[in-house]
Amino acid sequence: MNKKGYSLVEVLVSLVLLSIAILGLTGLMVQTTNNNSFGCHITEAATFAQDQLENLKVSLWDNVVTGNDEMQGSTGINYSRSWVVVPNAAPPNDTVKEITITIQWNDKTSHSVGFRSVIFRTS
Repeated sequence: MNKKGYSLVEVLVSLVLLSIAILGLTGLMVQTTNNNSFGCHITEAATFAQDQLENLKVSLWDNVVTGNDEMQGSTGINYSRSWVVVPNAAPPNDTVKEITITIQWNDKTSHSVGFRSVIFRTS
């Protein structure tokens, strides 16, 4: 006899194999989404650090001091930003200040990133 079509067993085996493949891809997609999310957060943190460094560069020399504040990112994550300013000498010879900016945030775990720079007195 000439039979056309698929048996129920063949269809079920195909569905099981397809399900296993889709489950593997689901795990990959979850990991990819988490990595993209972390990349977004670290980019925001770096941007907040750069913003503060630029603010300190354009401030009056005597106003470049240690401080901290809180920022909220576009993703709703709260970032804690702190900066430490260390002058290289006592006034009136202080011409260089070392700045360390630290950004901390908590998504599923605590993260922090730090940046160091120096600024020079121009006048």
